[in-house]
Amino acid sequence: MIVLVTSFTSAGTLRFPPPGFSTQWYRALFVASPEIIAAALVSFKVAAAATLAATCLATAAAIAITSSKAIWARAADTALMSPLLLPALALGLGLLLTFNQLNLGLSMTTLIIGHTVICFPFILRTTLASLAQIDRTLEECSLSLGAGAWFTFANVTLPLARGGIGAGAFIGFMASFDNVAISLFLADAHSEVLPIRLWDLIENMLDVRAAAASGVLIAATVLLMLVMERLTGLSRYIR
Repeated sequence: MIVLVTSFTSAGTLRFPPPGFSTQWYRALFVASPEIIAAALVSFKVAAAATLAATCLATAAAIAITSSKAIWARAADTALMSPLLLPALALGLGLLLTFNQLNLGLSMTTLIIGHTVICFPFILRTTLASLAQIDRTLEECSLSLGAGAWFTFANVTLPLARGGIGAGAFIGFMASFDNVAISLFLADAHSEVLPIRLWDLIENMLDVRAAAASGVLIAATVLLMLVMERLTGLSRYIR
């Protein structure tokens, strides 16, 4: 609420409570802030690519874990969720050191890989929850009637699990779009993302456009959450 109120201030810098109210900073954000718009586009591209990659990998991992009763499946579940247990700065530093050991320079590719790592656990968790609710006799019926494994996956498992996959992809996308720690370590000079740009605006100038951009993100997040709840029942997979 403080961010939203501050974004409508009439003052020239971030100040709370505001001396007056104005929409000038929202106009400035969309009309006179090409660097913020460019950073937002980079964030969107990185988040979209990372979410797509993480969705494919997490779905495959979730199916493998769900299909097995072996001890390795439980161990794999714990290991794959570990990025959520590590401090974000430690994870970012670890990824940076790993890329240095592999002689990989920082680029958009390394940034997407890093964001894929942080998106993956969110999608894995909701997909596992979705798969756990599927009646396995449906898959067995498909296989017993002559369908192959891929046909059963595409026409039985995937349609039933798409709610959890979609919910996880949404959460992963938002986690990537809003991430600071990984981007600090893995972004190069040509890959400035929106959170880093807003951080610089606040740190150097107390620029109110940062609050306006945050206000837009808050409104967009709430709207997208309502849409995802309507389409996938988002709250069922994040309890």
